[in-house]
Amino acid sequence: MKAMILAAGRGQRMRPLTDNQPKPLLPVAGKPLLAFHLEKLAKAGVTEVVINHAWKGEQIEHFVGDGSDWQIQVSFSPEPEGGLETAGGIIQALQLLGDDPFWVINGDIWTDWDYSELPKSLPDDKLAHLLMVDNPPHNPDGDFGVVDGCLVEKPLGESKTFAGIGLYRKELLQPYPEGKLPLKPFFEKAISEQNVLASVMKGLWTDVGTPERLEQLNQQVRKYQ
Repeated sequence: MKAMILAAGRGQRMRPLTDNQPKPLLPVAGKPLLAFHLEKLAKAGVTEVVINHAWKGEQIEHFVGDGSDWQIQVSFSPEPEGGLETAGGIIQALQLLGDDPFWVINGDIWTDWDYSELPKSLPDDKLAHLLMVDNPPHNPDGDFGVVDGCLVEKPLGESKTFAGIGLYRKELLQPYPEGKLPLKPFFEKAISEQNVLASVMKGLWTDVGTPERLEQLNQQVRKYQ
C-alpha cells in the first residue's frame, strides 16, 4: 500500500511560526506533525510514502531522510515556489504512486484515529473514499454530505467536513492537467457521477491551520500523555 502526505503548503495563516520552517514540521507535544503521520502509516502497514514539498522543503527531506527511522521507503516530489495546490501536487506525483489506489493525507492535520482502519480498496466503479468529521468551529457549514455511505453535495441541514484523508484512484484526476490545481472540482465532478464513497471518522481531529488551534491541540494532547 502506498500513501502520499501533502506537505507543500506555505502556511500563511500560521505565520510567524512558519516563516522559518514548513507547517508539517511544527511540533505537537514535542513531536513534528509529519512524524505522527509516518508513525501511524507504518503501523498500518504502509511501506512506501510520497511526500510533496515546496516551502522550506529541504527541511522536510532532512528530517525524514529515506524513511528508515519509520521502516518506510520515502520518495519526495518537490514543487516550484508557491506549490501546485492539492490536485496539482498529486498529479505531479502520480508516477511515484503507481496504478493501484493510494491514500492521501494532509500533512497539517492531527488525529488520534487509527490509520489501520483506513479503507484499503475501492469497488471497481468508485474513484475515491473520503473520510469526514463532524464540523469544527472554524468550518460550521461543512464541505459535503454523507448519504448511505456515499459523498454528496452539501445538503440543506446536516453536513460534514472533509478530514483531509482519502483513498484515491489516479483516474479521479483525469485528464491529469498540469499546473496549480485545487482538488475540490475533481471531487465535485466525481460526486455528480456518484463515484465517491465516504465514511465519518470518530475521535480527535484538528486542522492545524492557525497558531491558536496549534496551541489548543498541544494542550489537548498533553492531557493524554
